[in-house]
Amino acid sequence: MRGTGSPELRGIAFPFRNCGVPRPCVLCKGGYDAADTMGFVMPSGLHRTYGAHHLHFITWSCYRRLPFLNSARCRDRFLAVLEQVRERYRFVVVGYVVMPEHVHLLITEPEIAAPSKVMQVLKQRTARASLPKRKRRNPGQRNLFGDELRRRAFWQARFYDFNVWTTKKRVEKLRYMHRNPVKRGLVATPEQWRWSSYRFYFLSEAGPVRLNAGWTEISFRYRVR
Repeated sequence: MRGTGSPELRGIAFPFRNCGVPRPCVLCKGGYDAADTMGFVMPSGLHRTYGAHHLHFITWSCYRRLPFLNSARCRDRFLAVLEQVRERYRFVVVGYVVMPEHVHLLITEPEIAAPSKVMQVLKQRTARASLPKRKRRNPGQRNLFGDELRRRAFWQARFYDFNVWTTKKRVEKLRYMHRNPVKRGLVATPEQWRWSSYRFYFLSEAGPVRLNAGWTEISFRYRVR
C-alpha cells in the first residue's frame, strides 16, 4: 500500500503502523447496520485526524434522513459530481456506496485541501444539482411566501470521519459498504446495486467514478464478500 503509481501521489506514503490511533467515529464502529447507525446524534466533541495519510471512511446523510437519493437518476447525478470533485482535488476513491438516504465513502487524503473541504464542495455541488430550481418571484411578495423561499436543505450539516490505517480495516469497510444494500433489503445480491464499488472489484466493471486511480492497483476480489 505504500507505493503509488501516479505523479499526483508520488512521495505520499500510507503509514498504517506506528501512528497515533485516532478517536474512532461513533457512527462507523464495527458491526452496526447503516439503518441503525444513522440514528446516532453527532457528538459535540467530534475529533478528526488529518495529515497522517490515512484513508478516511466518511459517512453522511440526507437532511433529516429523508430519502432524497431514492431515485436512480439522483444517485447517478451524485456519482457524476463525485467524479468531478475527485479530479479537482486529486484524491483516490477506494470504495463507496450510495444509499437512498446516506452515503459511505472511502478515500485517501486529497492532494489539494483537506477531506473536510472536499466534503463541503461535494455536498454543495450535489445539493445544487439535485434540488429543484426555484421560480423567481416579485420581491414584494416575499413575505407571502416566506416559508417557501427559505433555503431548502439537502444534506445534514455535518459528517462522520473514521480514520482507516490498516489493511484489515480497509477490507472491513469495503465489505461493510458492499453488503449495505443487501442488508437493507434493496437487492438480493451486492452486484445488483450498481451505485457501489462492488462491481468494480468483483466484475472488473468500470463505473462513473474511477476507483484506485492514481494509486497502485489493489484487488479485493477474494477478500471482501
